[in-house]
Amino acid sequence: MRNLTINADRLWASLMEMAKIGATEKGGCARLALTDLDRESRELFISWCEDAGCTVRVDQVGNIYARRPGRNNDLPPVGTGSHLDTQPTGGKFDGVFGVLAGLEVLRSLNDHDIETEAPIEVSVWTNEEGSRFAPAMMGSGVVSGRLDLQTVLDTTDHDGIRFEDALKEIGFDGDMPATPPKYTAFIETHIEQGPYLENEDKVIGIVTKGQGQRWYDAVITGQESHAGTTPMHLRKDALAASARLISEVRDIARGNQPHACGTVGFIENYPNSRNTIPGSVTIGIDLRHPMDENLSKMDSELRAVIAKLEEEEGVTIALDNYWYYAPVLFDKSCIEAVRTGAAAHDYAAMEIFAGAGHDACYINDHAPAGMIFTPCLNGISHNEIESTTLEECEAGCNVLFHAMVNLADNAGEKQ
Repeated sequence: MRNLTINADRLWASLMEMAKIGATEKGGCARLALTDLDRESRELFISWCEDAGCTVRVDQVGNIYARRPGRNNDLPPVGTGSHLDTQPTGGKFDGVFGVLAGLEVLRSLNDHDIETEAPIEVSVWTNEEGSRFAPAMMGSGVVSGRLDLQTVLDTTDHDGIRFEDALKEIGFDGDMPATPPKYTAFIETHIEQGPYLENEDKVIGIVTKGQGQRWYDAVITGQESHAGTTPMHLRKDALAASARLISEVRDIARGNQPHACGTVGFIENYPNSRNTIPGSVTIGIDLRHPMDENLSKMDSELRAVIAKLEEEEGVTIALDNYWYYAPVLFDKSCIEAVRTGAAAHDYAAMEIFAGAGHDACYINDHAPAGMIFTPCLNGISHNEIESTTLEECEAGCNVLFHAMVNLADNAGEKQ
C-alpha cells in the first residue's frame, strides 16, 4: 500500500465541479438540505458512483449508499462519506470533501485494479448542517437511533415546510429502512474547521474523540411598552435581558477552559419596532466540550444564570435543551488505521479531537468509526472564504485510501 496513491487532479476537479452547484459570489456554496440544489448535487454524485461500477441505494431519510463489491460480499462494508448540504454562506469543502474523497477511493481502486476482501461503501448523510431543518446530523442521527424517524420527517423549516415533503419533492424518499448501519469500520475525512493543524504545521489530524454539544432554544418573555413613556425601573425588556444572557454564555465558556465553547448564533426579536420595548426574544445557544462532566457543569451554570436574570430583569426565560450530543471516543482500530496510513506516506500527523459534530460520531454508536482531519486556511469554515489546497486534499484522501483498503482486507479476521 505504500506506493498506492489517489489521483489528486481528478479529486480536485470533482470538488470544483460540485462547487458549481449553489456557487456564491464570494467563492463559497449555498446548498441547503432538501432543496433543488441539494437534489442536483446528489444526482451528480450518484452518476459518478454508477460510472465507477457501484450500486446505489437510498433510505427512508434520504441517505445515499454507493457500494463497490468485494471478494466476500457477506462481510459488512468498510464505509466512508460525509454530507453535500452546506450552510447558507458555506464553503466548497465542508462535508463535500469527505464525500468526494470516498468517491476518489472508489475510482482509485478501479485504477489500481484492487479487489478488496470486504465491500467498500461511500455514503451521503442527509441534513448534516442543520441550518434548514434542526437539529443537525439528521440522516446519521436516525440510522444511529439517536433521532426518531417520524419526528424527523415531521420537522418543519422556518417556512413551515415538512422534512418529509421536501424529501419527496426532490425525489429522495427512499424505501430502504433507516436502521443502524452494519460496517466493518467507518472512516470520515473532513477539513478540520479549526486552526490547530495549520498552527502545528501538520498535514493529517488523527481524530481520537468528538466534542459533546448541547443545543438550546431560550425564549425570554418580558412586556412590550412605549419606549418614551415607560420609566427605566419599570421595564421588563426582553432584549436587554437576552443581551446579558448572551454575554453570560460567553463567560461560561471562558470559565471552563481548555476546549469549552459557547455561542449564540440565532436571535429573533418581537415586535422588532424601534420605539417599542421588546416583549419577547428567542435565542439559540450552543455549548460544547469534549468531556461530558464539563459539559454538564456548563449546563448547570447556564441554568443558574437564567434564574438570576429572571429575578433581576423581571422576565421569564423558558429553556429547551432540545438536542444533546454526547462526547465520542473513536474506535482504536480505526485510529490506528489512520495513524498507519499517515506514516505510510510520511505525512506529519498529530492526534486531535473534533470540535464540530460529524456523522461519524453517530455511526460510532453501532460500528467502529474514526476520522481524518486535513488543514483549512486560518481554520475558517462555515464561511464562503473557506479554503484548502489540492495537496492537503490529496494527503487526506491518500490516508483514507490506505486505511480503507487495510481495514477491508483484514475484515474477515474480525468475523
